[in-house]
Parts: sequence; structure tokens; C-alpha cells
Amino acid sequence: MPIKEAEGKVLYVWFDAPIGYITATKEYFIEKGEATKWELYWKQQANKEDNAHLIHFIGKDNIVFHCIVFPTMLKAHEDYILPENVPANEFLNLEGDKISTSRNWAVWLHEYLEEFPNKQDVLRYTLCTNAPETKDNDFTWKDFQAKNNNELVAILGNFVNRALVLTHKYYQGKVPQQNILNDADKSVLEELSKFPARIGKSIETYRFREAINEMINLARLGNKYLADSEPWKIYATHPERVSTILNISLQIVANLAIVAEPFLPFTADKINKILNIEKSLWDKAGSIILEGNHQINAPSLLFDKIEDDVIAKQIERLKKAKEENIIAEYKPITAKDNIEFDLFGKIDLRIATIIDAEKVAKTKKLLKLTLNTGVDKRTVVSGIAEYYSPEEIIGKQIIILLNLQPKDLKGIQSNGMILMAEDKNGKLVLVSPVEKVTEGSPVK
Repeated sequence: MPIKEAEGKVLYVWFDAPIGYITATKEYFIEKGEATKWELYWKQQANKEDNAHLIHFIGKDNIVFHCIVFPTMLKAHEDYILPENVPANEFLNLEGDKISTSRNWAVWLHEYLEEFPNKQDVLRYTLCTNAPETKDNDFTWKDFQAKNNNELVAILGNFVNRALVLTHKYYQGKVPQQNILNDADKSVLEELSKFPARIGKSIETYRFREAINEMINLARLGNKYLADSEPWKIYATHPERVSTILNISLQIVANLAIVAEPFLPFTADKINKILNIEKSLWDKAGSIILEGNHQINAPSLLFDKIEDDVIAKQIERLKKAKEENIIAEYKPITAKDNIEFDLFGKIDLRIATIIDAEKVAKTKKLLKLTLNTGVDKRTVVSGIAEYYSPEEIIGKQIIILLNLQPKDLKGIQSNGMILMAEDKNGKLVLVSPVEKVTEGSPVK
């Protein structure tokens, strides 16, 4: 309700909105029956032992509000913790255009979950690998497809499936024993031990793209190890060697479940269920997790290929949304004020033919046209280079305003103006006679 002392004043939205973060935390714990627990996340006094950290993940357009306005409010209250870091991302566009829910230029989550069932992690992976951390970036459906098919299916899914299938083929689904390690085995295990620290450091410094790329690199390590070792070729002659290879491969799989969970929680859970193990905490990552003779479950594919027709459908939907927006936003130009007939009579409109055309140097929009007007041959500079190439307009008949005052454009004297029509998309289109007309014929 209005306050007498603040008559004529309004509450700035960014003064009011951030308080909603506190309210949301409070409401969450009230629903859980722990009404005061919210203070552990926000209040200095309550937070002394739990050591909560306040981090604001935002877009770059909200930096001022999260770095100045909201922290100032918290500090002025004197009882709230302050944000210790505000990782601000750039903008993420969609198919080269700004995301807009009002224009339906968006990927709607409820539609995605219906049309891409059990592919939550594919969207997570694509968004994370394309996160606009240092510059604006773009989500495209073609890239989404490539990330799924070329990375999740071909690298992560392929490695996990090969290790599991070979274990069932040679050892009835039981984790084989590690025998004597050769240099390649030791090198792989040593490299495995380094991944959690690298991934963890990237996460703690908010470089999530770097972190998820390291995660997929661990799967690459596993793929290379299997490809180099070729256990399927040596099982008949060196079964003890294959036992070690598959044991190490399965250890990598188990580690992938741990380091993938921050990005791909559904995939991590699926790996753990196939391995028949409970979720492991991060401090286990980089170590030997599976014991010899442990029974694993039957393998199943983590990801499946996304076909072209599925992606084409999504692209077509966006194309349709753009067309609908253009129609909805198009407003015919209002008619100008009437003029005297005598004034109109002074305008000399003629039919002319374009006999030569070339781009004007160091410009993007200008074409230098040579016209046969029937009266003379003259040069006209026109801003149509974005819509027509010189080659395609030579020989075309157009309408020219013949008696326009000459004007210097980029050092070229332009004598006249050709008539163009602007369509609903903003494209300029030549106004030409339907039938061939003699140059110099007046337009009446």
C-alpha cells in the first residue's frame, strides 16, 4: 500500500526483486518443516559453523544489480552474508538470433522433454559446452545433433558400452582381476588419477566448459586405451592380459560416473546402475573403485543417435516462428500527406535499362549503375548491393527519377534515383515494367 512519506515515489524493481532469492529459500524450508534453516544460507550469525558461500550466476546485463544494488542492501542490513563471487556470462543466442519468449524464438523445455525423451543430459551437455563464458555464443540444432552423435554417442557412450560388452563376453559380467601392469597400464592409471583435480579446479573457478571438456577427455583416454590394447585380438592367447585391460577400462567407467555427475546426472546414475554400485563421492574419483569379481548388470546404450529428420523438424519450427513474427510485426507504411498535382507533375519518371553495374569500392551497400535512359547514358549510385549482385541486374529495365538533383556519393556523381519497393522483410525489390518498354518512355 502507498506510504505517505513516499508520495509520488515508486519502488525500483531491482531493489525489490533480489529479495525474492531470500524469500524462495525461506519458503523452501518452511515447506520441508524446517522453518529457520534458511538462515544457515543467508545469515552471518547462523552461518558461522556451516560456512555457506553466496555465489551469483548471472548474465552480463545484470552485473550492476548483483554487484552493487543487492550487495549494498545486504551490507546495510548488517546481518547477511555477501556474495563472494559473481560469475557473469555473456549472451547465448539461438540459431544466430536473440532468444525471445515473446517471439517464440526459444527452445521450450516442456516441448523438448516430450520430443526428446530421456535426453535431458544431451541438452545439458550442449548448453554447457557452448556456455557463453567469455563471449556471446550460439545454440544451433545442428550443433546439438553433432554434440550428441560425435561426442556423447561416439566417445563417451562408445567407450562405456565396449568395456561392458567385452566384460560380459569374456567374464560373464564379473569384474576381472588386475594382473601384472605394463607401462601402458601404469600410464593410463596415472593419467586417470589426475582428471578429478583438473575437473574440480575448473568447476571451482567457474570454467564449466573447460571442466566438461576434461570429462569427455577421460572417455577419450579410455577409448584410446582399448583401441591400442585390442583385447578382442589377444584373448585367446593372453587372457590374463585381457583381464587387466578390462579391469582398468571398468575403473575408468566407474570414474566417469563420478566426474560426469555435475553435468550429466542422469547418465552418471545409469552408469552406476549398470555397474551395480552405489553413487561414489568425489573423493573417490581417480582411484580404483571396482573390486575384482564384482558382478555388473547387462549393458545398455547410454545415448542413441539423433537423425537428420528430427533436427530438420526443430529447424522448421523455428523458421515458421520467424515467419509468423514477421507477419505479426509488419505494419504498412502510413500514407504521406497529399501534394498538389502541379508538384507531382514536376517529377520526371522514365523507363531505363541497366547496361552496366559494379560494386563501389570499400562499401557494402552501394552499386554503381550505368543506365540507358533513352535521353542519355548516365551513372546512378544505388544502395542495393545487399540484395542484388551486379551480374544479375544487367539488362533489367527499371524506373528512374530522372530530374533529381545530382549528388556526390563516395566520389561518384549520382544522377538520378531508381525506384525500389520494400517488402515486409525489409528487402528492397526492383520496380520493373512487366513488358519490354522503349528506354525514355515516361511513367504516368
